[in-house]
Amino acid sequence: MTMEKIRLNRAVVVEGKYDKNVLSQLIDGVIITTDGFGVFSDPDTVRLIQFYAEKTGIVVLTDPDTAGQQIRGRVKGLVDPDKIINLYCPVIFGKEKRKDRPSKEGKLGVEGMSAEVLRKVFADAGLIEGEPQEREPVTKQDMIMLGLSGGPDSARKRETLCLHLGLPDKLSAAALRDAVSTLFGRSGFISYYQAYAGGQAHIGQEENDDKP
Repeated sequence: MTMEKIRLNRAVVVEGKYDKNVLSQLIDGVIITTDGFGVFSDPDTVRLIQFYAEKTGIVVLTDPDTAGQQIRGRVKGLVDPDKIINLYCPVIFGKEKRKDRPSKEGKLGVEGMSAEVLRKVFADAGLIEGEPQEREPVTKQDMIMLGLSGGPDSARKRETLCLHLGLPDKLSAAALRDAVSTLFGRSGFISYYQAYAGGQAHIGQEENDDKP
């Protein structure tokens, strides 16, 4: 049975043509490619992204690896952050069918994701109906209050949380804030993280209690 396509008013930005080919089977809307790192050097690509960001807003979906984060950061620097919805593929290790070997980091890119996984990524952001759910963004102060930014152990806490959520594990505080704002909204994320952190502390205490 063929899945009904997701109708989007926003343009979707992906890295390459194979990502676009996969998404075009799932999405009814504009899909723009950065041609990998071409977004750093090609003025036409930059202008196209800026045009759609201003006209419709954009959705950014890059591979869950270091290169994907660099490309995402470049796009974020080109347009008003309020015009961007950041989506993240889950970290799944494997090899795309067309390739002879896995990527350097061994993670599947957008093109390697199943339609079901990609559909869930869009659904979790409230985009199945074509427009995102209105969610209050998580603030810098929230990240500091939760210990996810500005503290001596913040990087480790972010990495542990990212692994728990299936996000790329080296997200900066700003990138993680973008992701959880989309996934949860401010109040939802604060409640979620406080419960999560409390559970982690409980597990840690149990481990200490078991020590002689």
